[in-house]
Amino acid sequence: MRIKTLIVGVCGIAALPFAGTSAASASAAPVHQLPFPCGETWTGDSNDSSAHTAGYEIDFNGSYNDGNADMGRTVVASAAGKVIMSEYRTADGFGNVVKIRHADGSVSLYAHMKSRAVSAGANVAQGQRIGQVGNTSAKYKGIIAHLHYEQRTSSGTIVAARFNGSTFGYSHQTLKSNNCQGGGGTPAPGNPGKPTGGGNPYSAEQVCGAGFKQIDSAPLGSQGRVVLLYSASSGQNCVTTLRNSGSGKAAVRAYLEVKGKARSTDAGSYQYYAGPVRAKASRTCVKWGGAIGSTAYNSPFEHCG
Repeated sequence: MRIKTLIVGVCGIAALPFAGTSAASASAAPVHQLPFPCGETWTGDSNDSSAHTAGYEIDFNGSYNDGNADMGRTVVASAAGKVIMSEYRTADGFGNVVKIRHADGSVSLYAHMKSRAVSAGANVAQGQRIGQVGNTSAKYKGIIAHLHYEQRTSSGTIVAARFNGSTFGYSHQTLKSNNCQGGGGTPAPGNPGKPTGGGNPYSAEQVCGAGFKQIDSAPLGSQGRVVLLYSASSGQNCVTTLRNSGSGKAAVRAYLEVKGKARSTDAGSYQYYAGPVRAKASRTCVKWGGAIGSTAYNSPFEHCG
């Protein structure tokens, strides 16, 4: 954990209970990628916190000693799996934490996040946005914005992290993210979610997760598009706004409003997309839309089936 001068390091002070723990299956171990969007460079350190007792915990920043410069940056799943914890922890120093169980029973952990974009029980794709870099902690003050990251066995033991097939270079290493889902691409015109080569490696289906299928979309000029998806198994709609360019960041917004309920919105300065914004809306009309910069789309209430 990156901390201010007067605060003793606190990351990893307690082992979190493993909801739904089971013996590892015969499935092959996942190939983890960095928990950040494709092409970004991050520096990890394992020894800045005195509470990194396992020796394998990693605190990530965009560059070493960059203060709070990383606040709000996107955190993505290092491998596909099921979210088994998404909550604000008060019993330890982890703050906003997400845990994902992978096909072989192993778990990845993401802590101190500013916000969480997934709920417990959700299935997430590798590279799917799960939150933002932050400095949250219920017990400790003065924490510098960073991502505390761990890889654990099915029994909860913290092990040496591996990214793109190679063991992290403890105690300190700078890496470029290959969390690209098979390569970069922009949504093809009229068919978002199908990479065609370009600056955005994410499809609408990857952002919203397994089981979601596109049912509508609207262009946002030449900058990108907003996409509405639906999952028949969960009865949920999902909205994401995708940029065509992966260069720099822009003001991006996505929202979903189920008739008779409050609107849910995700907005911020994002490199690739806003969302996912999900809500249960089986046989209920929804209003959806989004924006990139000043270009916006706002639907009427529709898709009521």
